[in-house]
Amino acid sequence: MTAVVLATAGYDHKIRFWEASSRVCTRTVRYPDSQVNCLAISDDKLFLAAGGNPHVRVFDVAHTQTSAPVAEFSHAGNATACGFCRDRSWLFSSSEDGTVKIWDLRAPPRCKTTFSCTDGKGDAVACHSACLRRGGDEIVSGDDSGRVRVWDVVADKCRETLRPADDVPVRAVACANDGSFLAAATRDADVYVWRPDDSDAHGLDHIIEAAHDAGSDRTYVLSCRASPDARLLVTTASDKTAKIWNARRGFALEKTLAQHQRWVWDACFSADSAYLVTASSDHSARLWDLSSGAAIRYYSGHSLAVTCCALNDSSAA
Repeated sequence: MTAVVLATAGYDHKIRFWEASSRVCTRTVRYPDSQVNCLAISDDKLFLAAGGNPHVRVFDVAHTQTSAPVAEFSHAGNATACGFCRDRSWLFSSSEDGTVKIWDLRAPPRCKTTFSCTDGKGDAVACHSACLRRGGDEIVSGDDSGRVRVWDVVADKCRETLRPADDVPVRAVACANDGSFLAAATRDADVYVWRPDDSDAHGLDHIIEAAHDAGSDRTYVLSCRASPDARLLVTTASDKTAKIWNARRGFALEKTLAQHQRWVWDACFSADSAYLVTASSDHSARLWDLSSGAAIRYYSGHSLAVTCCALNDSSAA
């Protein structure tokens, strides 16, 4: 079993696997027909899912001699997020085609469920982000209509709809592993946080206004992720930074990571929440020590923007 799986991908149509400590690229997988928008590694570290336009492909991590996908699914537009359920029996993906789909990975692979994201008139709207919640019983999505939707995987329906800001597109969503909070970042770079036990309407707990304020109304939050220990929230943005927010101190800003030269598209935490990997348009990914805020590894080799990253260094796999 591989101890650490670290992968990056982007606009050069390549998925690169890295030896995290040495910064050596150990394997390159060609993604021929589009850029790669999102990556996800299964809990057992055996498979990697990669979403592009319009396909979602699953690759074998353990058997490095083959680069052909072991499964492939299609949306009608860019796939924007993907992820495996805990036992790897199914995979979810979201897309700009306005859907969140659940793909059954058992033979034969097939689309099991389709959830539709619509505006107030019933028209399809692009879904920009999605993540698992409550151990995989729910999928949370954020879309262009400004809605955050909680999809009940067991009941195959939308259980709850939240609207952080009327008609402002939701660009990214994140859920704490312990269910303690749900976060959503809007196009205006505001971040909204809900806690399920809060007495406020829908549990709205906190708003981080202008989380990335570079003195421009064209600053965009591109992703947000909760740390495995539910203590931290990271947001990445077009202002070339990743910011770390402390969930246990009212989402106060803890650190700003600012060594990238261009947009920071994505980030992922280590299993112990002590490290962070970021992916940037400057053609690189970086590994950060969150205790010091220092970039301690630099992964170079992509020829174009790196738009997504995935890390699994868990010892439980």
